[in-house]
Amino acid sequence: MRTQIEGSLAVAQAVAACRPQVICAYPISPQTHIVEGLSAIVKRGELPGCEYLNVESEFAAMSGAIGASAAGARSYTATASQGLLYMVEAVYNASGLGLPIVMTVANRAIGAPINIWNDHTDSMSQRDSGWIQLYAETNQEAVDLHVQAFRIAEELSLPVMVCMDGFILTHAVEEVDVPEAADVARFLPPFEPRQVLDPANPVSIGAMVGPEAFTEVRYLAHERQMQALDLIPAVAAEFQAVFGRDSGGLLHTYEIEDAATVVIALGSVLGAVQAVVDERRARGEKIGVLGITSFRPFPLKAVEAAIGNAKRFVCLEKAFSVGIGGIVSSHVRMAMSSHPIKNYTVVAGLGGRLILKTSLNDMLDRATTDSLEPLTFLDLDTDLVEREIARNRAERRSGPAAENMLRDLGGSRPVTV
Repeated sequence: MRTQIEGSLAVAQAVAACRPQVICAYPISPQTHIVEGLSAIVKRGELPGCEYLNVESEFAAMSGAIGASAAGARSYTATASQGLLYMVEAVYNASGLGLPIVMTVANRAIGAPINIWNDHTDSMSQRDSGWIQLYAETNQEAVDLHVQAFRIAEELSLPVMVCMDGFILTHAVEEVDVPEAADVARFLPPFEPRQVLDPANPVSIGAMVGPEAFTEVRYLAHERQMQALDLIPAVAAEFQAVFGRDSGGLLHTYEIEDAATVVIALGSVLGAVQAVVDERRARGEKIGVLGITSFRPFPLKAVEAAIGNAKRFVCLEKAFSVGIGGIVSSHVRMAMSSHPIKNYTVVAGLGGRLILKTSLNDMLDRATTDSLEPLTFLDLDTDLVEREIARNRAERRSGPAAENMLRDLGGSRPVTV
């Protein structure tokens, strides 16, 4: 049903249509509206047989989902930022035990310093946790990915993380086609777990494993992710057959067939990038966009096939690996290791900083002439950074860097060099 709706509430309705049996809820901005929306649905009696658990922390939320899933219940939770970090031990346990939990991550920066705005640092910090990670470009895709996520998770017995940009998507009100429960039932069969705690057939789930089998158990987790490379596009094709929308899959291309330059990104920034690409193509420039939906597993072969004829790629990333640089770009370089292609990493939008068309155009002007630095921080205030570096050199007790720079921006404190 098409309706004007906030992204978080659309996701809540889509999750409810998937008939979860246990929802583990703990609030944290910017995902709180999702679990609030689900609580209202449960309270109205529209989700019979669902146990809604108000837990005391994010760690408890994931722990509850683990127990519920192991007992054979379709389980869901949601979190963001520090909340995701708080549940990390349990996040690894969920994947290590092969439990098909679905979790929404409303992407938000990680402190310190405290920041509630959007970037991808939270979910990227868990890229090696064993969870499948799917990134939504729009609220429509966020809704669709949740429906597909339950199908993927339960087929592979692996947990799936659906990532949607905090505030940019979660709090945006727009037209979304929210799937009807009857249509979802045609696409998503009842949950039949591959493993379950059953008193009539007692087993141990999560036994200690020594060196003699630990490598094999970990390899199996990798093998299941490799299986997902085939399953994810297959599920997307089935979804399109039922709902009539091309949504999900491993990646999406835009104006890429003849592109000499390809901009690669994840999430909602793809819309802004596509708008810039439209303007540049109108001037005759051969440029396109590659949007990556599945970051885990990473579709190496699909990426290579998509951009194999390009001269260069630019990875626009909302997170980076401190001390080395790009995260997504390192994966793309692996995909293109047999191709002589120039590559650039551009870190942008950290902590919710706006990614402006003028800044993107300036960056692409340099990229297309191969004058861009290999690692660039978009719109970095180098003067502000240099002032703090100079302060550190001049004063042993120079004070907290974040607060110093805020004061410099406000002009309330003279800088002594």
